Amino acid sequence: MTAQDLGTRMERALKRVRVSTGASLAFGGPVNRAGNLLIERFDGPTLGALPGLTLDPSEGLGGKVAVMRRPIAVNDYFETQVITHRYDKVIRAERLKALVATPIIVGRQTVGVIYGAFRTSEVVGGRIEDTVVQEARALEQELAVSAVTSTNGVLSEEATVNARLREQVRSVYAELRLLAGSVGDADVRAALVKAAARLVDEGGRSESVGSASLTKREIDVLTVAGAGMTNVQIAGVLGLALFTVKSYMKSAMHKLGASTRLEAVVLARRDGMIA
Repeated sequence: MTAQDLGTRMERALKRVRVSTGASLAFGGPVNRAGNLLIERFDGPTLGALPGLTLDPSEGLGGKVAVMRRPIAVNDYFETQVITHRYDKVIRAERLKALVATPIIVGRQTVGVIYGAFRTSEVVGGRIEDTVVQEARALEQELAVSAVTSTNGVLSEEATVNARLREQVRSVYAELRLLAGSVGDADVRAALVKAAARLVDEGGRSESVGSASLTKREIDVLTVAGAGMTNVQIAGVLGLALFTVKSYMKSAMHKLGASTRLEAVVLARRDGMIA
């Protein structure tokens, strides 16, 4: 996984965070080997205090999230007692108040942190926190799969195009849902929601590629399996339970009409679903 790969994927995740939550600003950055978090990726207007900021381990919201490896939400940054306040001046200069941050963990290492931030009073627990965490988990799996494919061969041109199209579909889906929420006419709103649902199932359950309809998780599992990994190794790479990996593999084999894991991988490669 390269820094550019992380940065590009993080920018797309930040865009979805902002669209889905209505955050004033979504931002984040990589965590280096020394444990420092560099704030360098943004979606939304920044007032100039955050870009280039480096957070020390355990300091501020992001530094603590990176070390503890779990999400933290604060409804009033300046009043919370769960973090240090070393960077209060920066947060005040950006006029931010409510923030939620979550780590990006790959191979049991924190490689980055993403935030959703509001300049107004906002309860950032519940749905908003869940949305940011879900984007972080999706980003982790993208990075894990990318790391495997980059060390076991270059993606085919067709597979690369399919991946790019899937990313565009997810982005358009998020934008349609945001637009639907701002429309007063119930019929128009319902039509927009229906159109969005046709692009991608809300639960991420189906994604048509080639001759079979596989979920993103099934494609991820097959991709890593194609690198020669066992189910136990796949579970470790993707951060899934072994039972879950077996379930995805069984489902993918059934959809592809394969009787073995190897056959499923071969069929998926033939149809350009995986590299």
